[in-house]
Amino acid sequence: MKLHDLHNTVPRPNRKRVGRGDGSGHGRTSGRGEKGAGARSGHSRRPYFEGGQIPLIRRVPKRGFNNPNHIEYSVINLCVLEECFQAGDTVDKKTLQMTGLLGKVNQPLKILGDGELTKALNVSADKFSASARGKIEAAGGTCQEVDTLARPQTGTAS
Repeated sequence: MKLHDLHNTVPRPNRKRVGRGDGSGHGRTSGRGEKGAGARSGHSRRPYFEGGQIPLIRRVPKRGFNNPNHIEYSVINLCVLEECFQAGDTVDKKTLQMTGLLGKVNQPLKILGDGELTKALNVSADKFSASARGKIEAAGGTCQEVDTLARPQTGTAS
């Protein structure tokens, strides 16, 4: 067997070679028509150009807004804490980061109540859901809210 005996298992059509004489069918203007912007090099339509009709982004009405004061939390569920920690352990941002459970350290941490908790853990986070707080305290653990989101109050006389 030689290299020329191999044949492609996924046949692809040959690329169109343009500008190689009129006999090729793609000579002279190379499939670009006559004069105009389309015949010039560097001409291409902008992305999402729809041929002059009102584009989709303008047909669809505006909706909602982006809240500049929105806070995005890193969330951890109780089922994860149940798997990864022993009874009596302290769970905070630092320990979660060391175990590789916390993705973004600069985001505030919120504990959510999905799953069951049977171990007494001492958990400190920026926020707790009501169900998470109830399950942690029912298991004999403690919830400590660390206020890293403290912002100066506005409108108060000093």
